[in-house]
Amino acid sequence: MAAFDLITKDDLEKFKIELFAELKRPSYKLNKKEEQKEWLKSYEVRAILNISAGTLATLRRNGTLHFSKIGGLLYYKHDEIVQLLEGASS
Repeated sequence: MAAFDLITKDDLEKFKIELFAELKRPSYKLNKKEEQKEWLKSYEVRAILNISAGTLATLRRNGTLHFSKIGGLLYYKHDEIVQLLEGASS
């Protein structure tokens, strides 16, 4: 006779909480791609940090995030984004 594991609603709820916690971890978002680009565009930084364009502009103005402007595009170092996330999650 085969053994069956019963899964309760509490088990599913616990799994859901653990799964969402894992997906929200900054390292999960940053490590989705095997090879991470060294420089990120503004829209990529906003997606990683989950912030608006205005908030990103504030981070630039107050010196929290350094950037390089090439042509009309702003670029941010990947390593600085990681440092910012690690500082925020500590």
